[in-house]
Amino acid sequence: MKMPYDIYFYEAFAEEAAALRRFLPPKLHAGTTWKTIQEARDAAPPAPIISVRTQSELPAGWARVMDGLLTRSTGYDHVAAWLQAIDAPIPAGYLPLYCNRAVAEQATLLWMALLRKLPQQIQQFGQFHRDGITGRECKGRTITVFGVGNIGSEIVKIARGLEMDVRGVDLVERHKQVDYVSPRDGLLHADILVCAMNLTPANEGYFDYDTLRLAKPGALLINIARGELAPAGDLLRLLKEGGLAGVGLDVYAQEKILAVALRDPVPGRVTDPTIAATLALTQRPDVMALPHNAFNTVEAVERKAEQSIDAIRAFRRRGQFPNPVTPPT
Repeated sequence: MKMPYDIYFYEAFAEEAAALRRFLPPKLHAGTTWKTIQEARDAAPPAPIISVRTQSELPAGWARVMDGLLTRSTGYDHVAAWLQAIDAPIPAGYLPLYCNRAVAEQATLLWMALLRKLPQQIQQFGQFHRDGITGRECKGRTITVFGVGNIGSEIVKIARGLEMDVRGVDLVERHKQVDYVSPRDGLLHADILVCAMNLTPANEGYFDYDTLRLAKPGALLINIARGELAPAGDLLRLLKEGGLAGVGLDVYAQEKILAVALRDPVPGRVTDPTIAATLALTQRPDVMALPHNAFNTVEAVERKAEQSIDAIRAFRRRGQFPNPVTPPT
């Protein structure tokens, strides 16, 4: 059966779709939609090569008729899990390097906004009073970055530029300039904890209630990695108890369900306790919740589009992606 496109891009918002078209070679017939696969309700893949981000539910049956899968994201846990579930040799790839700086700056934005009580400042503009919105400066504060990879190392650079005391936690100590500490020390002494780790089956729920109880009282937690690393219900409990002073989130557990539910709200649809806890978090003044948008800068979108097309052209030539994804062993 002939498919209508050579490549089809799901989850391509307007700016990204425009950038992809600028880099497309003339003979490559591509389609785009802002929708996830489940929102598009496609019964079959519209192209032999499918590209998604992180919110599409990939049907198992598509593996039998697809040639390849490219996720336009630096994280690939969702694709690895799908490959493991279907147990099929489908070539898959990801983009590891397009948004390192963009995501690092979003993490910085979150901790600085929480330190300066930005949500409360905005709320109090109407009365133009300053009671209860005295903030804190970055200089001299201790920050621990959990996961000092491509993104985490950029966070380290920015924090050092802000004259912060920077520490790192990682299984592999690959950066000589980073002061690595144990996870316990990183929790005990930091004013700000940043989660920049890759999600794996081994570290899901890493920042749970019992772990974060060890954190310095009044610490901030910033998660720009994956929502599954920091359970929403545990964060909510710690905020209520005063163990954490604030939480900044750009990622969420069960994001595929959450994103669709928020875009198309139906009364009574949200029954899952994890999503309910996430929504409760977003209503708090000590929480900054953003729509998984850390990657989204003009510069990063251009890099992503160019690297996506380069990866697809390489796959069409050689049958494999430059940065392959393999199922977990």
